[in-house]
Amino acid sequence: MVQNKDKYTVITGASSGIGYETAKAFAARGKNLIVVARRQNNLEALKDEILQKYPTLDIAIQVTDLSVLENVYQLYADLKGYSLEAWINNAGFGNYDSVAQQDLKKIETMLHLNIEALTILSTLFVHDYKDVEGTQLINISSCGGYTIVPTAITYCATKFYVSTFTEGLARELKETGAKMQAKVLAPAATKTEFGKVANNVSEYDYDKLFGTYHTSQQMAAFLMDLYDSDKVVGAVDRETFDFKLYDPLFPYAGNSKHNQKATTEDKE
Repeated sequence: MVQNKDKYTVITGASSGIGYETAKAFAARGKNLIVVARRQNNLEALKDEILQKYPTLDIAIQVTDLSVLENVYQLYADLKGYSLEAWINNAGFGNYDSVAQQDLKKIETMLHLNIEALTILSTLFVHDYKDVEGTQLINISSCGGYTIVPTAITYCATKFYVSTFTEGLARELKETGAKMQAKVLAPAATKTEFGKVANNVSEYDYDKLFGTYHTSQQMAAFLMDLYDSDKVVGAVDRETFDFKLYDPLFPYAGNSKHNQKATTEDKE
């Protein structure tokens, strides 16, 4: 186990599901962690579980609600004293309902978390670390960020945003010679708390309601495959549930003669 004591990996939404298992996967590689979520008890349990196996690691806990805009900026400010190696924007949730019937308070919170928080944290991290060798940003999208799913239209729209934003950022970083890599992970059905939250229920049977799904551990393993690769997208096929690595999938007008003309001003 190779360990760099000076570097940290940040994982949001680490109190359960893919984020929880991803934290354990990075810990198995000797990575110090900053785990972020609303539920302190879950984060403490995660920290204890990791330290039982890897007692020399440093596991820092940040308890915050990233659907609140001020908390997003405060989180990044609180991490200024750390040297960061990777940032995993995993925090987010879904919603199943027709657009006509969807609960707008829930939708507001989903937009704040899935789009605003992710964009702000990505921007701050890229600004500070884009020229640091070996840094990676991984944003968690969904197969619903590449396919519109019935009764999950608004959720899919948030994940289309995550996918296009991250793919575009990956191209921008490459074109400008930055050292950071930006990547997007797109799971299909995964047995987590997602089903309960998306459907506003206390119990959710993945075997009955989906039949085919991945576990959080499997998705964390896929995320590590993406982390180890030079590809931009790691996506699960919604029909076959095969996981594959891809170059960017969305059309890109990088060479179009109709793009706005670049200026000589330094916009950084």
